[in-house]
Amino acid sequence: MKVVAAYLLAVLSGKASPTSADIKDILGSVGCETEDSQIELLLKEVKGKDLCDLIAAGREKLASVPSGGGGVAMASAPSAGGGGGAAPAADAKKEEKKEEKEESDDDMGFSLFE
Repeated sequence: MKVVAAYLLAVLSGKASPTSADIKDILGSVGCETEDSQIELLLKEVKGKDLCDLIAAGREKLASVPSGGGGVAMASAPSAGGGGGAAPAADAKKEEKKEEKEESDDDMGFSLFE
């Protein structure tokens, strides 16, 4: 990932096709080390391609990846049972108030400013 980030920084700095030395200079400036094989693999894969086209293709691939849909379905499942979702919420509020009260009792019977 750091090699890709260095490549993108080199392109943004004005170099249309960064070299291995450009990427190494960027990574070296922040104290990162990387293998030459990683840099060469990246340069081989992006050779002759436009950066905007690569990003657009990546967006299309990411659009098909499911992201975070499972949590919503699970949260809505108990409420479909016919109003059973309100009772746990009330219990949670009571527990929060109870915990707050317990925490306030931690003064050990004296006040710091008395």
